Amino acid sequence: MSGEIEVQALAERLRSPDAFVLMDVREDWELGAAKIADARLEVAPMSRLASEGLEALPAPARRQEAEIYVICHTGVRSANVTRWLADQGWTNVHNVRGGIEAYARKIDASVGLY
Repeated sequence: MSGEIEVQALAERLRSPDAFVLMDVREDWELGAAKIADARLEVAPMSRLASEGLEALPAPARRQEAEIYVICHTGVRSANVTRWLADQGWTNVHNVRGGIEAYARKIDASVGLY
């Protein structure tokens, strides 16, 4: 299944011991501006995905059945990547609606805003 999740659902998943991939598609310069503490991020900037395709995916996200949550700044880029992955055959990929900005505003202000 592919779709969207709210940041509250992501916060619950981050507290869960179950394995999943949190894939950040922001650009390198953005990563230091806002970060979810203690979250294990797999980084795949959208610009690299656009130029290198599936080869730019981090290893844990290369399995089409992997449970993947895609996040960016506000949710637009991650929605595009989520759709693209679903079109490529990924079956369990979800966009984090509102991105890291919504996470900072609704869940944890220490994440930071930019």
